[in-house]
Amino acid sequence: MPRLSDHDERRGEILTALLRVAAGRGLHAASMRTVAAEAGVSVSTVQYYFRSKDQLLAAGLHHQAEAVGRRATSGTPTGSNRETVRAWLTQYLPADDEQRDAYTVFAAYHALALTDPALAEFPYGQYAGQFERLLAEVLRAAQRVGEVAAGCDVEAEAGILIALATGLGDSVMGGLRDAEAAGALLDHQLDRLFTPGPP
Repeated sequence: MPRLSDHDERRGEILTALLRVAAGRGLHAASMRTVAAEAGVSVSTVQYYFRSKDQLLAAGLHHQAEAVGRRATSGTPTGSNRETVRAWLTQYLPADDEQRDAYTVFAAYHALALTDPALAEFPYGQYAGQFERLLAEVLRAAQRVGEVAAGCDVEAEAGILIALATGLGDSVMGGLRDAEAAGALLDHQLDRLFTPGPP
């Protein structure tokens, strides 16, 4: 009987293969057969871990969200709320191949959900909601120590920051600006937010 670690490793390999297909060819190309071929396993192996394509897609979205979260937190500096916020938000800016692939995968899920009733039921928006709440908590912590103005609506600012970072990511992928210029615009907004008003 395979060890649990082997089971988890093989499952992860299949999900990574799914995400490679999604990033390179789109989710419409991610059938059980194409994912199996990408992972170097049989279709029956994929079906052993994921009984349906819908289950495979749901697991792939969760796998991608966890990977982005790990990357964001692994690069998070300590001792600065502003740097924490920036480190998290820059994950939306496709500055390297990994971030560009992540952007493409999330965009593929979103696009397919607009026309696929089954995928539309997936809670793919929950990850953005969780992130927005975490971001608001960091802003609230900054507010308590005087880094952000006392009257600031941190929930609203968290939503605005995510919308800004998402739009900047779109502009980078669309060739309107590069990642460095997008980061400068993000810094401009953070400078405004992390400049408290008069006591």
